[in-house]
Amino acid sequence: MSKQEKTLTMTVLMTPDMANFSGNVHGGSLLKLLDQVAYACAAKYCKNYVVTAALDQVFFKQHVNVGELVTFCARVNHVGRSSMEVGVKVWAEHLRTYEKRHTTSCFFTMVALDENGKSAEVPRLQIETDEERRLFAAAELRKQLRQESLARSRALQVNDDEDE
Repeated sequence: MSKQEKTLTMTVLMTPDMANFSGNVHGGSLLKLLDQVAYACAAKYCKNYVVTAALDQVFFKQHVNVGELVTFCARVNHVGRSSMEVGVKVWAEHLRTYEKRHTTSCFFTMVALDENGKSAEVPRLQIETDEERRLFAAAELRKQLRQESLARSRALQVNDDEDE
């Protein structure tokens, strides 16, 4: 069996078209890149088309400056039948000082789809290191918390079809 491709790294130069009114990189620009990186990581892992099902715990720890090189480090942490959790860490690097800062972290749930748009089974995750065991266990806990939160949220929803 071939070695699983569980990680993906992508580096992008932050350009002026990504700036917000403060001159920093707009959070929406980062979110778009994060989604693209999570997609690429999950698709590379399962060798299939995937879609984003959820985005959890987006932490913008520090701003990102225009002109910095930003490296997105993605890893498949957990796999279900058709879903995968992809964790992404973002590092910004100042080109002149070489200073590197951890700026953003988040977790995507990606779902594999077949050619008919139905969920497709993905390969089981081969866990080989203590770090991968820790990441897998943390991802299982996040999945449980996400399911509980969704159930609570649904209980609070008002049916828009009913007259008030």
